[in-house]
Amino acid sequence: MGELLVFIVVGLVVGIIARALMPGRDPIGVLGTIVVGIVGAVLGGYLWRAAFGNSEGVEWIGAILMAMGLLWLYRRMAVGRTTL
Repeated sequence: MGELLVFIVVGLVVGIIARALMPGRDPIGVLGTIVVGIVGAVLGGYLWRAAFGNSEGVEWIGAILMAMGLLWLYRRMAVGRTTL
């Protein structure tokens, strides 16, 4: 249960940082920010370690970059959608 809470908090922080660094309007809410942040943290952290080895906590950079990429992808997919 504690790990899940840590993933949610890290995801929220990474998602907020990614949203702050990306210019423009964001079509997602808080839950979307958490999901993008969690996926970005897991994938980005893993890819950062695979590319650079154990970098002693600098995986945050990879996590934020991955979350920004996911947010960019989400924005591209959401453009032109209309809600009824």
